[in-house]
Amino acid sequence: MDDKELLVKLKDPESRNYGFNLMVRKYQQKIYWHVRKMVIDHDDADDLVQEVFVKVWKNIDDFREDAQLFTWVYRIATNECLNFLRKKKNRFFIPIHDVQHELSRKLDSSSYVDGDEIQIKLQKALLKLPDKQRLVFNMKYFDELKYEEIAEITETSVGSLKASYHHAVKKIEESLKSD
Repeated sequence: MDDKELLVKLKDPESRNYGFNLMVRKYQQKIYWHVRKMVIDHDDADDLVQEVFVKVWKNIDDFREDAQLFTWVYRIATNECLNFLRKKKNRFFIPIHDVQHELSRKLDSSSYVDGDEIQIKLQKALLKLPDKQRLVFNMKYFDELKYEEIAEITETSVGSLKASYHHAVKKIEESLKSD
């Protein structure tokens, strides 16, 4: 079912629950992995995905349809990730390096993280990036989104996204070479 059909069901009080369930099934896994790549921890990702869909449910009537439903849900997920990471840093006035260390430690110890040594090294290199660069890299590289889609989700210009992605790639390469 495409987004337009989903929106019709979501906006109709008679089919809202059904439409919402369809939307969750359609986007839950994509949103989970989008969030998980940012926050690393499975439990945190689960909580954030739940928050994303609660916000979607509460605000669906305010959705103006000037963007795709997918874009709107991704934007909510992106903002939830960035807010979560900012709160985590600010909660105990933790320096950015310590948050990276904590997330890196979770990569090593989590039973939910699988992958070979190279994948773990890549994830650790990604943790060294600023949150927004990591977000852009994840969306472009892993989610295979077009710059135009990322621009819509992040409300950033395509030019600055390309620059951000380029800088992220360079930093990742440097990090992997130094390991």
